[in-house]
Amino acid sequence: MTRKFFVGGNWKMNGDFASVDGIVAFLNQSADNSSVDVVVAPPAPYLAYAKSKLKDGVLVAAQNCYKVPKGAFTGEISPAMIKDLGLEWVILGHSERRHVFGECDTLIAEKTVHALESGIKVIFCIGEKLEEREAGHTKDVNFRQLQAIVDKGVSWDNIVIAYEPVWAIGTGKTASPEQAQEVHEWIREFLKEKVSPAVADSTRIIYGGSVTADNAAELGKKADIDGFLVGGASLKPDFVKIINARS
Repeated sequence: MTRKFFVGGNWKMNGDFASVDGIVAFLNQSADNSSVDVVVAPPAPYLAYAKSKLKDGVLVAAQNCYKVPKGAFTGEISPAMIKDLGLEWVILGHSERRHVFGECDTLIAEKTVHALESGIKVIFCIGEKLEEREAGHTKDVNFRQLQAIVDKGVSWDNIVIAYEPVWAIGTGKTASPEQAQEVHEWIREFLKEKVSPAVADSTRIIYGGSVTADNAAELGKKADIDGFLVGGASLKPDFVKIINARS
């Protein structure tokens, strides 16, 4: 099966109207590439604005959502609200949500289930910290994080897995193409064993961890790397080069 290349841009807590206009400008001026799904994730206050400005070939995602449609949950947004804005995607389980805000595997799984049931597609993030990798626990950590949604019996049709080694996010360190491919292959084997060969074959597994215009092409050549979730580089015009890394 040919899995369509997927490139996400996570803007994190960056931006104002002027900088969003700048990002929109270089994305809208870029040549359309029908072989790539492009999804960018602005901060929540700019979701509707970014969607109104971006061309049809660039979709907009939320960076997070909660596990229920509405209620007394100050500061949260729901999949229903995301859908009401006309958006299709949300990022869940990002390492900053896990390790800065203390979200556990169970909560992330519950949020994932509710998003999917609400008709929102999920970029589901997993990844190990440096001390976990150095201790030889890379498989254990990533498989545990995945098992949390396997146990929920989710439908995998609308999930993209983003493998983001925590030690390579915003540090300037990047897993080598070989290191990234190794873990992506492990993840695909995990899906084959725990879910089904069909899901393992069809699910897109993208890499995130200091992806740049310089290393994207080499990473994108690997058999089990189906795209990228890009942080800081998605705020700059070079993001277009990353989108076209496999062209």
